[in-house]
Amino acid sequence: MSAHSIETGSGGGLVKWIDSRLPIFSYMQKEYGEYPAPRNFNYWWNFGALAMFLLVTMIVTGLWLAMQYTPHVDLAFDSVQRIMRDVNSGWFIRLVHVNGGSFFFIVVYIHIFRGMYYGSFKAPRELLWMLGVIILLLMMATAFMGYVLPWGQLSFWGATVITNLFSAIPLVGDSIVTWLWGGFTVDNPTLNRFYALHFLLPFLIVGVVGLHVVALHVTGSNNPLGIEPKSQQDTVPFHPYYTVKDSFGLGVFLVIFAAVVFFAPDFFSEPENYEKADFLKTPEEIVPEWYFLPFFAILRSVPAIWFVEAKLAGVIAMFGSIFVLFALPWLDTAKVRSGKFRPIFRWFFLIFLVDCLLLGFVGGKPPNSPVFESIESFEFIDLGRITTAWYFIHFFIILPLLGRFERPLPLPDSISAAVLGSHSGGGPAASGATAKPMEKA
Repeated sequence: MSAHSIETGSGGGLVKWIDSRLPIFSYMQKEYGEYPAPRNFNYWWNFGALAMFLLVTMIVTGLWLAMQYTPHVDLAFDSVQRIMRDVNSGWFIRLVHVNGGSFFFIVVYIHIFRGMYYGSFKAPRELLWMLGVIILLLMMATAFMGYVLPWGQLSFWGATVITNLFSAIPLVGDSIVTWLWGGFTVDNPTLNRFYALHFLLPFLIVGVVGLHVVALHVTGSNNPLGIEPKSQQDTVPFHPYYTVKDSFGLGVFLVIFAAVVFFAPDFFSEPENYEKADFLKTPEEIVPEWYFLPFFAILRSVPAIWFVEAKLAGVIAMFGSIFVLFALPWLDTAKVRSGKFRPIFRWFFLIFLVDCLLLGFVGGKPPNSPVFESIESFEFIDLGRITTAWYFIHFFIILPLLGRFERPLPLPDSISAAVLGSHSGGGPAASGATAKPMEKA
């Protein structure tokens, strides 16, 4: 579309003048106005837009908090209390930021599981998926460093425990820990560098999100059927159809988000973090934020393996549970994308989802306490080992085998045929394991 074809109303002269020299308006019109989106998106596709909204919200509120926060071990805790009590609307901005972090992870986790169910990681979208995993890693690093900043009891001890994990790395582990701390213990240099990185990383996330969006618009969006659009009937312009749908989803989300911020602001918080950090007083239980609990459960569930001690084995398993997502496009060998046409996969996906929830539950419990009062010998550490084993079995055994032996259901002829109720023939998927190959964008 040329710049001169943009309808701009009364301000058209200035907009056309800018666009003829820097075509940002025509780019936005092409990429977000006329972008041909599959016509069968459901509300699970709203979560990408919600993640974008929350990223902007976190950056804006974080910039405001940075103006009021003092990154010093003697003043950090008090500066947070001052924000909550004395700064105009400080309580509101901080609660939006703190709860926004939890909701950001909720939205992104749903976005990831939706992609796993509908096969959004399969060719030609492998790089798009991998960029999403990088965003998740950056989010985790940013959230961990942000959790340290209030300098409460769990902030201090959480930083001590998590950074100490790197000491398990042979030869260079202790040097890495000393570098992270900026000394020989978690202290003022640690807080300062975590503050600087917590401020910087969100802008790095913005850059990777930009690449994620570019990759999405190059390959095109996946859809609930997992088949590529074949004609104009299969797509609709992104605006107004999905801008309206995303706006409705955002409205529902804001109602829930506001309810938590105003009526349950400490729902995701731990009471111990309202005490100032004290290196002479160790909390009874040191647990990370809820969105790290599944990985924390994996970390402490893995026993020593051969010549690898338990601490190092746990660190390898914890990071491996994230990095395995990079290999998912090649581990899932099924020719059909969407779980909608894979009846056996649906059951295993449900089991995997329950397994991840159980890992989060186990991560928040003392490892040596019994799961059931009537069975004292079955402890949470045992449940953690079972769920950890199943997590890796799902990726390395279940998915490759399903791709080879599962018989998918027949695929529709096209998106429009399925949506508009036209004749939908079964492709080769109907005849057995040799399912209809995925068309490339």
